[in-house]
Amino acid sequence: MSELTAKRCLPCEGGVRPLGAEEARKLLGQLHADWLLNDDATEIRRDFKFKGFNRTMGFVNAVAWVANNEDHHPDLEVGWGHCLVRFTTHAINGLSENDFICAAKVDALLAG
Repeated sequence: MSELTAKRCLPCEGGVRPLGAEEARKLLGQLHADWLLNDDATEIRRDFKFKGFNRTMGFVNAVAWVANNEDHHPDLEVGWGHCLVRFTTHAINGLSENDFICAAKVDALLAG
């Protein structure tokens, strides 16, 4: 997987600038190809597909575990057979390396 999975999220209370579009695209290249960067480079998202609600909920619980471990929490949209995961760093109204670290760790949940 990527070197991002070996990193830990750092606390972010604001006061730092969000990543620029070019920096975000570079980090996006270290994630699964299904992650998308929004037009203003303030959010990344990936819609995960599953067969059935139980598998979806198992994934949601695993994502919650990762998020709590890293103290960096995504927005989740859960439905039958899918979970949309969106990362942004609310304190800076944009993306930080934390978003990509957590996205990589979410990817790793399904690797192998």
